[in-house]
Amino acid sequence: MFCPDETNSNRLGAVFGASDRAWMEEVTPDDEHLSREGRVMEVLSEHNCHGWLEAYNLTGRHGLFATYEAFAMVSASQTIQHGKWLQEADELTWRAPIPSLNILVSSTAWRNDHNGFSHQGPGMLQLLLNMGAKVARVYLPPDANCLLSVADHCFASTDYVNLIVQDKQPQPQWLSMDEAIAHCTKGASIWDWAGNEEGFGPGDPDIVLACAGDVMTMETVAAAEILKVRLPALRTRVVNVVDLMTLRRPKDHPHGMSETYFRELFTDTKDVVFAFHGYPGGIHQLVHGRPDADRFRVRGFIEQGTTTTPFDMVVRNRASRYHLVMDAINNAKSLPKGAEELKDWCEEQLARHESYIVEHLEDMPQVRDWRLGEL
Repeated sequence: MFCPDETNSNRLGAVFGASDRAWMEEVTPDDEHLSREGRVMEVLSEHNCHGWLEAYNLTGRHGLFATYEAFAMVSASQTIQHGKWLQEADELTWRAPIPSLNILVSSTAWRNDHNGFSHQGPGMLQLLLNMGAKVARVYLPPDANCLLSVADHCFASTDYVNLIVQDKQPQPQWLSMDEAIAHCTKGASIWDWAGNEEGFGPGDPDIVLACAGDVMTMETVAAAEILKVRLPALRTRVVNVVDLMTLRRPKDHPHGMSETYFRELFTDTKDVVFAFHGYPGGIHQLVHGRPDADRFRVRGFIEQGTTTTPFDMVVRNRASRYHLVMDAINNAKSLPKGAEELKDWCEEQLARHESYIVEHLEDMPQVRDWRLGEL
């Protein structure tokens, strides 16, 4: 593992139960996890760590470059160049496959509350959307089991640039291990337990709530729960996307889901409120050419950041559960009684949030301590 002096900061310190840091100099009694046999290489240089991993991959060995999300952009030109090299090497019959370049970005845009705006930016994700389809892969596991499944796949793969995006902060666990494997294998699926379609029988939903990214998944599931409890007559579907490239058409990317499966998830005509980890334009880029792509309404990172509370980050970027509920109401094809009252309630919660964090310097208990099923 190659990390710019941030292994513990990214909460990856458990790796030191398996290996020390690589250290060629003298080791003194007060040193921690330093040895000549160490397999964790730390130095405060993204360029150096990235270059080390590239060279390590070229020897046929497997590795991981782990860094803060915003600082993955420091060595982004190296990521681009390695991707171009992989793309060209694929055309040469005498080039043997090499292990994929695996990049884990943590300490993400949505949860850098103690560092602030300088550490908040999903640029690396957007960069990979423009990389050659042969080599670019982007995964946004919504929980720990999905991360295990994704990592298992990435470490076994060859000739790709695999970007894994998951924050270091504690997150809900949505799926069992078997469910996570099935979900990650598909790349995207309907989470029946999060929506309320099962109580309505056959037919399309009134609105589709889609999500990609751990924090955005939590906000979407919370929004769906608010709708189930406060507007139960609105038929709501929740779709989670873990393999971002599945949104592309099959002719545009090898992972692109079939037209039939895309229609099965997102319907032919219903509006989709999509909560996305990255820049909103990324989703529009991915679904270009899909049936009636204009019906996708995307919330994501819009360069609004500061040192603030976790929930205030999603509020500032207009991607909170309350914004998603209001989007669902505004874009549903038909609305049951009580929709306007619920919109007013959401506006009240946003106003309450704004005053609460100023007074208490932390999020409201209903958000901070939220658990699915307790609303």
